[in-house]
Amino acid sequence: MTALNFEDRDGLIWYNGHLIDWRDANFHVLSHALHYASSVFEGQRAYGGKIFKLHQHSERLIQSGKLLGFDVPYSSNELDAASNEAVAANNLVDAYVRPIAWRGSEKMGVATAGTKIHLAVAAWEWPSYFGKEAKINGLRLEIAQWRRPAPDTAPTASKAAGLYMIASLCKDASVANGFDDALMLDYRGQIAEATGANIFFYKNGVLHTPKPDCFLDGITRKTAIELARKRNIDVIERAIMPEEMADFEEAFVTGTAVEINPLSQIGEYTFKIGEMCKNMVSDYGNLVNKR
Repeated sequence: MTALNFEDRDGLIWYNGHLIDWRDANFHVLSHALHYASSVFEGQRAYGGKIFKLHQHSERLIQSGKLLGFDVPYSSNELDAASNEAVAANNLVDAYVRPIAWRGSEKMGVATAGTKIHLAVAAWEWPSYFGKEAKINGLRLEIAQWRRPAPDTAPTASKAAGLYMIASLCKDASVANGFDDALMLDYRGQIAEATGANIFFYKNGVLHTPKPDCFLDGITRKTAIELARKRNIDVIERAIMPEEMADFEEAFVTGTAVEINPLSQIGEYTFKIGEMCKNMVSDYGNLVNKR
């Protein structure tokens, strides 16, 4: 049976304060967000009917909007309620949740004055992003052509839709070349992140992760750091150059969609799926499922 696409599905979407039929959740083709990427979003996961770190996601959505020059027209508590309502209305227990805020079609042109801010929240069943086998065998990453921009050239601390254009290009190219994803460097040539996930490396009992000064400081990234420190693993946030990967023993990526997923290869460099990665995967699973 062919899976329904994201336009043609049964269900309800929370749209500007009301639940509406999934197929009716549309906006005009001349919406500012479509032409000028004036939108921000969040990715959340519900486990056992409860959205993990929901309030942090809601607060980040509001902050992302401010970085793009607009106010999300709902408080963080109201956003929490909207996400929970979308999950409950669709009778979901384990789910992915996508709130998104965008500028409407009131004005056309680069200028944004006079546009209305809209908000929608969709929720659907979405299992492991890369599949269960990926957590066992590890992901293979290609080193991407495109780089993360400097923070004085783009609002890099915002989860803004426009920042994902180059991520899509990198992801598509890596898959076409037989990889699972891509590792993006930053404007300085330092290791930044995967196309939609932060990255960690392990060596001699210490975790190393790039300092998030030009890319999103992920909520799952922060959670992984907390989990590592609970195991008395030192975590160093620093600049990491690509050639350093030759000396790292293990590596993994973190994100709401990918959760925590080990890596087996990045370009010419290979990594083992060792006890550290296995423990991190297990600890995160136990945390979100409260086992």
